[in-house]
Amino acid sequence: MSHNTFGHLFRVTTWGESHGPAIGCVVDGCPPGIALTEADIQPYLDRRRPGQSRYTTQRQEADQVKILSGVFADASGVQVTTGAPIALIIENTDQRSKDYGDIKDKYRPGHADLTYMAKYGIRDYRGGGRSSARETAMRVAAGAVARKIVPGMSVRGALIQMGPHRIERAKWDWAEVESNPFFSPDHDSVQAWASYLDGVRKAGSSCGAVIEIVAEGVPAGLGAPLYAKLDQDIASALMSINAVKGVEIGAGFAAAELSGEANADEMRIGADGRATFLSNHAGGILGGIATGQPVVARFAVKPTSSILTPRRTIDSLGNDTEISTKGRHDPCVGIRAVPVGEAMLAIVLADHYLRHRGQCGLGQSESA
Repeated sequence: MSHNTFGHLFRVTTWGESHGPAIGCVVDGCPPGIALTEADIQPYLDRRRPGQSRYTTQRQEADQVKILSGVFADASGVQVTTGAPIALIIENTDQRSKDYGDIKDKYRPGHADLTYMAKYGIRDYRGGGRSSARETAMRVAAGAVARKIVPGMSVRGALIQMGPHRIERAKWDWAEVESNPFFSPDHDSVQAWASYLDGVRKAGSSCGAVIEIVAEGVPAGLGAPLYAKLDQDIASALMSINAVKGVEIGAGFAAAELSGEANADEMRIGADGRATFLSNHAGGILGGIATGQPVVARFAVKPTSSILTPRRTIDSLGNDTEISTKGRHDPCVGIRAVPVGEAMLAIVLADHYLRHRGQCGLGQSESA
């Protein structure tokens, strides 16, 4: 199976299956001399970890990461990266493969079962194997490393829509994101979402969501005008996340409703003599190159395909049948997609930072 690697200079290769003994990744291209321990990675994994509330899958995985290579204690005793590949591993400890026994010959509607079989002629029906969202834990681990590459950069995400219910943007509070189980920036949305998702879960169904990721401190100049556009690679990274069906940058699809005057991000000279933008409809990227403004991206996650409600399908023997998926599944997979989206944006920005440094050296945006 090919295509398990993402990135150019900062490259992430993941491995493992949902119901195998472990999952892992190799991060290649990380510069040497960066302080890195498991304690730098674990907090991000804890945010994604399953079983933390009744609104996510009850699979109980500690998701304890181990660094197997690529680090060494320097002269002062601080563990730093060596420039060699960084191997990370997480052991799977709470698989319940028997939950999938009843559907091993059936194809779940909306899932990768049918297409996976069409491509490879063999599939791991226990949670989907490589197509399982369990793989995203390693993206989060790699994203923790990526966050250390770009000096002064922060990457934060929030759930802004669950099913048909949206936040009120005027009430956006980043401090609120970490104080509720939905990563919502709007305190008033939490109780409404809780009631809505309880109803969805009890009905044996699922719902979709929209996540917004914002990166601040991104140096101007990252990206390229043609085949390595920054927004192109961001879209590719976010679209690679399980269940994602749409990506937009800045105003995104809403830009189609704006006039040229309204959409253009007007500029003035700031106190520091540099361009100051009066808005950010472009999402921090113009012509595929970062402007220095916050990079803003959103992605839509479809409803979880594994649901209790019976659905019409077919089996591997060519029969029409019905399927009801038991076991432990997220009623809204978009909740735990927030830290995954953060990680993928961090990985893209780290990769482009190293590419930019390799081609242009320390430009004005970095040396100032």
